[in-house]
Amino acid sequence: MIQEVNDGYVKTETHQGVTTIEFYHPQGNSLPGKILEALGKELHFAGTHSETKVIILKSAGDGSFCAGASFDELITIKTEAEGQKFFSGYAEIINAARKCPKFIIGRIQGKCVGGGVGLAAAVDYAIATEKAEIKLSELELGFGPFVVGPVIERKIGVAAFNALAIDAAMWRNSEWAKRKGLFAEVHESIASMDESIFRLANHLAHSSPAAMAEMKKTFWKGTEDWDVFLKERAAISGRLVLSEFTKKAMEKFNVKKANAQA
Repeated sequence: MIQEVNDGYVKTETHQGVTTIEFYHPQGNSLPGKILEALGKELHFAGTHSETKVIILKSAGDGSFCAGASFDELITIKTEAEGQKFFSGYAEIINAARKCPKFIIGRIQGKCVGGGVGLAAAVDYAIATEKAEIKLSELELGFGPFVVGPVIERKIGVAAFNALAIDAAMWRNSEWAKRKGLFAEVHESIASMDESIFRLANHLAHSSPAAMAEMKKTFWKGTEDWDVFLKERAAISGRLVLSEFTKKAMEKFNVKKANAQA
């Protein structure tokens, strides 16, 4: 099934117990609100789908995994309510992932920015390539990683998350991400990564669904309040995205984008 949204899509396929959810957007696989919404719905559905035993979350192509929030959409936000609604899209994906009773494998083929790092942290087992550098750029833009922060901190720890969030201009390489626990595996090539994903997914498709569901509960213990907590965080980002600082940061980004395309 393919849902075409905002010049991109979310595509879902199930074969032999393995459901693959793929998203695409022409701007570095960024995440407009409609793609966020579709991803959350597909994760929820896969979690309840009897034929699904394990889930692979991936983005299209061999370039960036995810460029984070859609700048084109961020600049259109005019009210705090609109801002909270947009950032709540990340909350919905994270909550869908944590409540899903099936294991989610992440295919991280390239760079992750902002919300893309949140997606990588929300999966249960992330398999990446050496090109999968990460960066939390939210502070540079003036609104901070409030929604994705808890899920990233849960994976890599307080100190590593603080460093990532504070030095918002610095890329961390895939080995750093692996050492901190964000990535379970890092491979030299896409072919090697895909081979490992195929092996693990097929192994899990033949494992005990009941055991895996109970393991998910223990892995996510302590996050039972996140339905409310992450939406409260979304309200903070929704307010800050309206600031003059963020407006100026967006203007600078658009100038750089225009110059790069000239």
